[in-house]
Amino acid sequence: MSPISRGFHRRHEPDADPSRVPPGQYVTADFPVLSAGPTPRTALKDWTFSITGAATPKTWTWDEFQALPSEKVTTDIHCVTRWSKLDTTWQGVTLDTLLGQVDHTGTFLLAHCDGGYTTNLPIADVLGGQAWVAYNYGGNPLAAEHGGPARLLVPHLYFWKSAKWVRRLELLDHDVPGFWESYGYNNYGDPWKEQRYAGD
Repeated sequence: MSPISRGFHRRHEPDADPSRVPPGQYVTADFPVLSAGPTPRTALKDWTFSITGAATPKTWTWDEFQALPSEKVTTDIHCVTRWSKLDTTWQGVTLDTLLGQVDHTGTFLLAHCDGGYTTNLPIADVLGGQAWVAYNYGGNPLAAEHGGPARLLVPHLYFWKSAKWVRRLELLDHDVPGFWESYGYNNYGDPWKEQRYAGD
C-alpha cells in the first residue's frame, strides 16, 4: 500500500461522541489518502459505469449517470487503519436506484475499479439506503485521490469496502473475495466488531 498523504498528522478530536466511534478507532479531522497503487485519472468523456451479471445489464455514461436521482448524505466513515472521520458529506446515487434498473437475482456483488482493484459485498448490505456511488464530497466534485470521479460509499463497513474509482458492479449468486480480502482482510469488515482481518 502506498504511503499516507502528507496532510495526515493523526490529529485527534477529543470532543467526539464515543458512541459514534467503533472500538480501536480514533477520530481525525484529516482525510488520509491510502491506495494500493497509482491514482487513476479518467476523463469524464471516457467514463462509464456498468452493472453486469444481470439478465438486463446496464451501462451509463457520465452525463447519464449525473441525470439519475441523487441523494445528499452525511455519515461517519471508519478506516481499517484505525482512523474515523465524522460527519462527512457526500452526494451520489443509491445502489437501490442503480440495481432497480436491472433484472437480477444476485446475492453478492463484486465491485471492479480502475487500476484493477476489487471488493466484495453482500447485496443485502448495499440496499435499503445503505450504499451509494458517490461523485461529490464536501460540496465539490470528488477528487481523484479520494476515488473520483466516483467511488462506492458503504459507511457501515470499513472504508476499504467503499471502493475508489468504481466502474462496474458484477452481480453474482456466490461470494468472491476481492483484492484485500484475498490478502487476509476480513471478508465482511464490520468496524463495530473490529473485523479487520480474517478470523476477526
